[in-house]
Formats: sequence, structure tokens, C-alpha cells
Amino acid sequence: MKLAFSAGCFSPSRLNGALPLLALLAMAPPRALAQAQYSVTDLGTLGGSFSYAYGINTNAQIVGQAWNGGGDGRAFLYTGGTMLDLGSLGGAASWANAINNNGQVAGGAYTAGNSAYHACLSTGGPMTDLGTLGGPSSDAYALNNNGQVVGNASTTNNAAIRAFLYTGGIMSDLGTLGGTNSLALGINNVGQTVGQAQASNGLWHAFLYTGGAMSDLGTLGGSSSWANAINNSGQIVGAAYASTGLERAFLYIAGTMKNLGTLGGSMSWANAINNSGQIVGGSNAGNEAEHAFLYTGGAMLDLNNLIPANSGWTLENARAINDSGQIVGSGTDPSDQTHAFLLTPLPALTIQRLSNLILSWPAANSSAFALYQNPDLGPSNWSPVTNTPVLTNGHYQVSIPGPLGARKFFRLLSH
Repeated sequence: MKLAFSAGCFSPSRLNGALPLLALLAMAPPRALAQAQYSVTDLGTLGGSFSYAYGINTNAQIVGQAWNGGGDGRAFLYTGGTMLDLGSLGGAASWANAINNNGQVAGGAYTAGNSAYHACLSTGGPMTDLGTLGGPSSDAYALNNNGQVVGNASTTNNAAIRAFLYTGGIMSDLGTLGGTNSLALGINNVGQTVGQAQASNGLWHAFLYTGGAMSDLGTLGGSSSWANAINNSGQIVGAAYASTGLERAFLYIAGTMKNLGTLGGSMSWANAINNSGQIVGGSNAGNEAEHAFLYTGGAMLDLNNLIPANSGWTLENARAINDSGQIVGSGTDPSDQTHAFLLTPLPALTIQRLSNLILSWPAANSSAFALYQNPDLGPSNWSPVTNTPVLTNGHYQVSIPGPLGARKFFRLLSH
């Protein structure tokens, strides 16, 4: 259930989303409402037991790795409710780490003989081998909407592993912070790249590569750090060791690295940030179990508290979030298997005026939801509202005729 409220009384424990209640409720003051909730979709597998989701675009196309019936992990594209095997570069295994808004997919795959793996790019067809920097292996971690790909590749004679930028058919070495090795893990649409590189003392630090130069982002007082993602505003997220020696998720903005805390346990890590500044990742909870989190409005929220209590899921790690707030990652499903998941925010009902009671919700994905009413919150007394919704300015509206003194509750449910 996303939202329940009464036309004649107030039920605080049942409110979610932003709802202006003052005009409706003469007997109760307005209050801050609970965070949005999500529906959970199990993405399944390719016939095996496991799957992991690593990326999602604005069209809700999802990529990751899933096991097939032969026991091999394969890159997948989940689109239109179907999981597709993206193939490999001749070897048994492959993985898809990121997808852009044009449907291009970046990842890695083993070559024939399974002795080496290479970064690859798929554009609606077979995987293209991006090559290496002269050594045996490479992997692609992220790409932007311009088709620029970043990752890491080994150099000649396997002397080092270096962060690379692949653009215009050319793989370029991005260098280091003075040490030997580096990895590029994220890129935004203006080409700013983030990752992790060794300094001259051998320690690994998060970096930002922009304007042809790599800069050290520092740590949270500990020895090392790494940056996993950057949005189009230049906000960077990742993880760093604090002076306590424990790993913490961070947000780097305006030259400052902010410790995002944990869900009550010892460690946390931030994997992705969207263009609204919403951050997702994983954290140890109070019992040290790994839980997926959403960081928004200055607070870290356990995503397990934002899904139906009877879902049977334990969401363990959130890997990506798109600009619509949809989240993907992996967790333990009701059958106790590790599966990829998709979380979709449930639309928020709002009251617009009270000549008649008018309820509205965003039109996006509206066909997946229906409005129900109940006079007393009895479990068996919910019935569908048969009034036809009207599309107005991107929102569906339903008018509920008065009188408003009658006690009645409403909720929006996913089919």
C-alpha cells in the first residue's frame, strides 16, 4: 500500500508521500510524511540460480550478470519484462556493467579459450571487443550518453593496470596519481571521469579526471578511497576509509568529502548517484547484515523498510539509480536465492481541492496502478473506485463527489 487517508479523519501511520492535509483536516495539524515506498520486481535469471543487476537507464532497461543453466555467468539486458543473454567474446562468461540512455551496453567478456577477458561494447547487436593497452586483459565499468567508455586495461607485458577512456575508437591511458596502477569506474555526460589510482606511496585514492588532468580527492582520514560514480553536476560518490580504519560511503561536492554514515553497522559504500543527487549503495545494518540503502534529503534509509513487509526479500546492495528514482541491485529473494531486483517508486496521491475530493498521481506507469476505497479500513472492505481517471498536465485525476463528512479511506495499489 502506498497511501491511505480519510475524507473525515486522519490516520498518521498510513501516510506516505507529500500530501497537503491542512485544508482537509480541521482536527489535525499538517506533518512531515514518511518516505516513498517501492514495488519490487524479481528480474529472474537465464536459467541458473543467481543474478546481479549493475546498471539502469532512463528507459528502465537494466543490465547485469545472470547465470544460465550450464552454470556460466552471462551479461544480460532486461527490457520489456524479458531477460536477454548478450553473448560473449568467444569465452564462457560475460558481464554487463552499465547501459546509457541510447541502449549501448558496456562490460567485459572472456575471449576464446577463457584465458583472458576484454572490455566490450554492445550497440543493439553482438559485443565489440575494445581491446587493451597492450596487455592481456581489460574491463569496462561505465559509459555516458555520448558513447564514451571507461574502465581499466593491462599494459604491455602486464606491467600495470591503467584507467582508460575509450572514445572515437581509441583507448587512452588516463595515468595515475604518481603510482603504478589506476582504475576508471564512472563517467558523466561531459566526460568527467572518476575512479581509483595509486599515489607515489602506493596507496589508492579516489580521483577525478577532467580537463586532461587527474586530481586526488583524498580520504575520510584513513589510508585509501575510491570513487564509483559522478553525475552531470559533478557530484561524486564512493567509499573511503575513515581514521577509525572502517569503510564509509562518501559524497564529494564542492571540494569536500562528506561521510554519509551507515545503517547502524560498521561499514558502508556508495555505488551510484543520479542527477537529482539521490545516492544508492550498501551498508552493514545494526546486526552487521548487508542492506541496500537510499541516501536522500540528508538521511540514509534502509531500502528494506521501504518495500512491502511481506515481500520476502532482503535487499543487500543497490548498484544503480536512474533519474526517475528506479533502483536496481541484488538481494535474497523469497526462495533464498540471490537475484537481481528492480525497485519502482509507487506514485504519490495528492489532494488538489475540496469542492469535490480530487485525487491525483503521476501519469508515468499509471496503467500499473488502481485506486481503491474503504469506509473503515477493514481488510475485506477495499473496493475499486470506478470513476474514470482524467489525464491533466501529466497527472491522472479522479473526482470523488461529496459530502466530505463521510469517513472514507483511499489507497493506490500496484496490479
